[in-house]
Amino acid sequence: MTVETQEETFTLDQILAAVTPGHRLILWNDDTNTFDHVINCLVKHLQYTETEAEDIAWKVHNEGKCAVLEGSYTEVEVYRKILKSEGLTVSVE
Repeated sequence: MTVETQEETFTLDQILAAVTPGHRLILWNDDTNTFDHVINCLVKHLQYTETEAEDIAWKVHNEGKCAVLEGSYTEVEVYRKILKSEGLTVSVE
């Protein structure tokens, strides 16, 4: 009995796409939260520096939204709940 196998090849992009986290936590602009509150939450919960958090807050203000975390669905969902409990408007993509 003979068994034939077929070799499969993958590109680097295909391999990276398979191992790259697929979910993003999106912070949305709203009329409720102050810049200071958003910045404080990003520093406290996501360990951003003050400068990074301020840049994100401005991006959210000017563009309407910003991805603030990438990871597994479980990881991103945990942080969505934390930031939502702080009153921020967040979603998972």
